[in-house]
Amino acid sequence: MAQVKVNAMSYALLIKHMLEGIYNCRELAEMTGLHYVTVLQYTRELYRAKACHIAMWEKDARGRDMVKVYKLGEGRDARRAKLTAAQRQARTRSKQRALQLQQMLLGARDVETA
Repeated sequence: MAQVKVNAMSYALLIKHMLEGIYNCRELAEMTGLHYVTVLQYTRELYRAKACHIAMWEKDARGRDMVKVYKLGEGRDARRAKLTAAQRQARTRSKQRALQLQQMLLGARDVETA
């Protein structure tokens, strides 16, 4: 009966999926059975050794490019999408207008019930 080391199998699966370059670290952890922190450590060390690169960024819950997707092999890191100063300011103004409108509507309703 052949002996198989579980860590070696898990690491091989990690490398196999990283070659595809479409999975983030959380997905890699689920597919390989490795702990999420272990996958983070492996990918960080592979990145430091220049054995992999950031293939793309996935957006987090707030819409920011925060989730790295690694791909094995040499290559250039994908750039994060950044908003211009005008876009950031327009978004802030629109949030402020929505908040003012909400406060006006809630204030008018409170006056009617009093």
